[in-house]
Amino acid sequence: MSTLDAVRVTWLYVPGDRPDVVAKALGSGADVVLVDLEDAVAPDRKAYALDATAELLADRHGVPVHVRVNALDGPLAAHEVRRLAPLPGLDALRLPKVHDPADLARVADWAIEVPPLYALLESALGVEQAYAIASHPSVHGIALGEADLRADLGIADAAGLAWVRGRAVVAARAARLPPPPQSVYPDVRDTAGLARSCAEGRALGFLGRTAIHPRQLPVIEEAFRPTAAEITAAEEILAAASTDAGALALPDGRFVDAAVVAGAERTLHLAGRSCSASPSPSGV
Repeated sequence: MSTLDAVRVTWLYVPGDRPDVVAKALGSGADVVLVDLEDAVAPDRKAYALDATAELLADRHGVPVHVRVNALDGPLAAHEVRRLAPLPGLDALRLPKVHDPADLARVADWAIEVPPLYALLESALGVEQAYAIASHPSVHGIALGEADLRADLGIADAAGLAWVRGRAVVAARAARLPPPPQSVYPDVRDTAGLARSCAEGRALGFLGRTAIHPRQLPVIEEAFRPTAAEITAAEEILAAASTDAGALALPDGRFVDAAVVAGAERTLHLAGRSCSASPSPSGV
């Protein structure tokens, strides 16, 4: 997969049992709409959520639609995968609590044609198996589910997740996947805190973030947009690389090789994005 082609910055979760909210999300400007059948849906609404989501996915939409199914070791996931995987409007499945590649094999057994899979690492075992999960041929991306991960690890402070976050970034890169997006920021009113958290995640190597409200989208978009200095540096790197295919040093001493060039290409790709995400006036 080309990581450049797969650059996405905003991922918006919406509950699968709220078709009206899903419809608004499709016009929110998010790069991906994540229809949730798991945590956002009460047990007595699960069947309705699946029916509504299947109806939605009968057609394709202008924005990619991913669906988070229920726990893979529970009673619902197999039926959800079998029903949703063949539908033309499904772009990918998001799998909760993936512990090891055997979980992915189980999903592959349920679907005649396996759609792109995005694995959520939400346990200590999932983190330990991060590279094995990320390198599975059906996996197109990984991410952390930090709420469950904190509970599993007994971590109260976000600082305790620093190593785990780095592990996810390294595993994705080693498997030649796009950098993972950050986990959700739960306080939808604290946009300043969201911006600070995104800056921290960006420094660790994350790219983009999952959101739970449209008002978070422009904050995330802005946080991951390259600065003017970064754009200038990237342009200088590509200009130098166009005249010399090998490793070289710029006049200021910066060393340029293929990996640096790839990073510069991604920077300019991000810089070219339009900030189309905007808060929905009626809310999602």
